[in-house]
Amino acid sequence: MTNLSEIEIQQLKLQAEKIRKRVVQIIYASKSGHTGGSLSSVDIETVLYFHTMTIDPANPATPERDRFILSKGHSVEALYATLEAKGFIDSQLLDTYGHYNTILAGHPTKKIPGVELNSGALGHGLSAGAGMAMAAKMDKKSYKTYVLMGDGEQGEGSIYEAAMAASHYKLDNLVAIIDRNYLQISGNTENVMSLDPMKERWEAFGWQVIEIDGNSIEQLTNTFDGLSFDNEKPKLIIARTTKGKGVSYMENVAKWHHGVPTEEQYQQAMQEIEKRINQYA
Repeated sequence: MTNLSEIEIQQLKLQAEKIRKRVVQIIYASKSGHTGGSLSSVDIETVLYFHTMTIDPANPATPERDRFILSKGHSVEALYATLEAKGFIDSQLLDTYGHYNTILAGHPTKKIPGVELNSGALGHGLSAGAGMAMAAKMDKKSYKTYVLMGDGEQGEGSIYEAAMAASHYKLDNLVAIIDRNYLQISGNTENVMSLDPMKERWEAFGWQVIEIDGNSIEQLTNTFDGLSFDNEKPKLIIARTTKGKGVSYMENVAKWHHGVPTEEQYQQAMQEIEKRINQYA
């Protein structure tokens, strides 16, 4: 396990806040977006792209790269902002999000450098990720595959077919993450379709399961650094997060699953995020 210095952790927190700010900016400018789930997943994607994954923005198709799939593709704003921050796309392109004739759709597509899969048909991402992990095994490649799912998405049966297959084929190079914020578009996940006991369910499928605070940079880095890729078990990280994380009036409010702030709300969000940016800078 790698123990990062306080300065390294601070830099990742700063990067996450810059991405969080960009998410709110592009949603406000486009007047459309899945705000809450993008904000809850920012810390996860920041750690993956800026600490954990082996990737090269100058050569996004290199065969040795780690793969990332955003199965909850509707939360694409966080992914686009992360790809911009990492250097896969430039700011001029990101500024076109939501505008006429842009290539930046409301779900990820392979037109975008760094995007592995057209995703967002919920429940499909893990199946594709298992296929990529299996390909790595067959080709004797060392790359890892990371799949970020939503918790509302766990109602899709295809996820559990993929879970069985990944365990059967001993895909210990596959890491799935559930953005466990307890809210989906129609309300609390446990009222819509109860998901607990989540940990025990996935362990019964033969997965190694770890539960963490998914908005903690420290816990995310320690968890990803501590994974064993030779135990013949696929990994599931249940990342407990806050929907709308980082904007006070959005946090844990179901209506911000999809929503655009007013001018006043936008200014408040910018002030809150910029205060943290100044704190970490």
